[in-house]
Amino acid sequence: MLNPDWKQALFTYVNQFNRCEVEYSPLKEENVITDLRFLMKRGERMVRMKEWHRERGSTPLRAETRVKPERVIRETETEVVADVLLHVRLFYDKAGMTHQEERVEQERLTFEPEGEQWKVRQVERKVGEQRLSGAEAPFEHASYLQAENMPLLNQSVLGFGTGGRSNRYRREEAAAYAERWWNRANPEFENFEVDCTNFISQCLFAGGAPIHYTGRRESGWWYKGMAGERELWSYSWAVANSLGLYLSSSTWGLSAYEVARPDQLTLGDVILYDWDGNGRFQHSTIVTAFDAGGMPLVNAHTVSARHRYWDYRDSYAWTEKTVYRFYHIADQF
Repeated sequence: MLNPDWKQALFTYVNQFNRCEVEYSPLKEENVITDLRFLMKRGERMVRMKEWHRERGSTPLRAETRVKPERVIRETETEVVADVLLHVRLFYDKAGMTHQEERVEQERLTFEPEGEQWKVRQVERKVGEQRLSGAEAPFEHASYLQAENMPLLNQSVLGFGTGGRSNRYRREEAAAYAERWWNRANPEFENFEVDCTNFISQCLFAGGAPIHYTGRRESGWWYKGMAGERELWSYSWAVANSLGLYLSSSTWGLSAYEVARPDQLTLGDVILYDWDGNGRFQHSTIVTAFDAGGMPLVNAHTVSARHRYWDYRDSYAWTEKTVYRFYHIADQF
């Protein structure tokens, strides 16, 4: 019979994970983790988080982390490998107002016995925010053509009825869609392993952005699903870097202009993230709320997040080289 004590190590890990979300000092209790690479990154993050809250004028109040084991990949007397979901709710104070943000982390944990206890030997993030979204676009600087025909998508899949479109960007509906689907996938769309920009495109469409169909993946902004093994969507629909190029260059339908500061954004606007500062943007989010200081809070996929502070300095993907682009979506299409 297999020793079940690794499950106690899992709950100890979650308790320590939870504590590190609000307290940024060394653990007083024995650490259940023996993964030195992870411990180094966690230590760096805690130092950064302490300074981050000081600069924002915010104070973490409490964290609530629930664990959901997805599957046990391997279980023997000397090793257990398990995939888990960690649903984090973080409460913090800013200017006398209590804010709540949420995110869902996917991790693969490897446990091994050490003496009479089990320890976490390795922590792996199954899908990291630093990975490129969607498929790589081979023609990053292709021109975006004017639409020649306009296929209609079923409005009911977005949950906002089947009424006719207006030419106005309905920011509240884009944000409402982001709130509804922040931690799950709309079954009418493909769900990518790295899903951030696919999700943002759905939000923009829910807000009334018209499909710009060209039939070419390197141009326009469009989605038609799968046909056998064929992927029928534009790179701008699913790849963060391509979406940014499209928003900047589009002369028809969905378009946007860059603003200099995050506090110039409004509901339904988009932020792109280049973690390495090399000019290629890897992540995208949509503005769904604002904190007590008027700074944007965002929703996202890949690491599912709701009302997360816009700059993502709490992410393990963030680096000192991180560059942002702030896109204000045009009010009229």
